[in-house]
Amino acid sequence: MSYPPRPQLRPLTEFVGTNRPRLDPVVQARVEAFVLREYRSGRSLREIAELIDRSHSAVRNILEKHRVHRRGDGIVAWRGTGHQDL
Repeated sequence: MSYPPRPQLRPLTEFVGTNRPRLDPVVQARVEAFVLREYRSGRSLREIAELIDRSHSAVRNILEKHRVHRRGDGIVAWRGTGHQDL
């Protein structure tokens, strides 16, 4: 049995065409703020990369630049009442 492909996210209009070397510092600051906000809200590196039209590595480098502790790979295991550990 094959599984359907995962949905691809389209880049947000504010970030389309901004993936180039020596980006304007104002635009770069907006990109970095978006990455930090979305990662802290729970989005994956892959999802963020698709939304800002950049590579997974570019997102990871932004997180490293800002010393953000990255989550582990895979799904989150919930602990506590009402949830079974995965």
